[in-house]
Amino acid sequence: MNDHASPSEQTAPSGIRVGVCDAGTSLPSVERALDFVSDPGFGGIAVFVGKIRNANVGREVTGIAYDMFAPLAGNLFRGFAEEVAAEFGPRVKLFVEHAKGQLGIGDIAVVVAAGTPHRDEAFRACRALIEAVKHRAPIWKQEHYVDGSSEWSEGCSLCDTSRAAEAAEAHAHDHAHDHAHEPGHRHV
Repeated sequence: MNDHASPSEQTAPSGIRVGVCDAGTSLPSVERALDFVSDPGFGGIAVFVGKIRNANVGREVTGIAYDMFAPLAGNLFRGFAEEVAAEFGPRVKLFVEHAKGQLGIGDIAVVVAAGTPHRDEAFRACRALIEAVKHRAPIWKQEHYVDGSSEWSEGCSLCDTSRAAEAAEAHAHDHAHDHAHEPGHRHV
């Protein structure tokens, strides 16, 4: 896979760039994220990189397919970034790219970055943005296993909306997954 091809990107004049990458031609890029959120006045840059791991909930994973309606996902990513920017003020740059399609072990699924004048706000902005993407974006994830089977995972965005809001609030203070979900739901 070529990670240098441009994904479907949307840039707002306010220092926000979001994109959905077709995994057949492009993957989310840390380099693009760093290039975008860098600024001579910023002393803090935080980057979150989500990669495909080889095991989940005791099962050996061979890959994951992500599915989403890219225009809707891009609009939601931009909205989440605008919410974060409103909290942290005009001196913030935010970046989100998420992969769509089949990914293998070690492939990058998502990159979120925040650039700000200081490290604390960069960490907090980056964390707020990845949690919004994780808990509120309608992204479907199908895990493929060594035994040849596959399973669609319930993501947090499929939770009851009040529970998803509680989850986002809980993540803002403590990342212990102590929020409630429907029976059988698990974070993956």
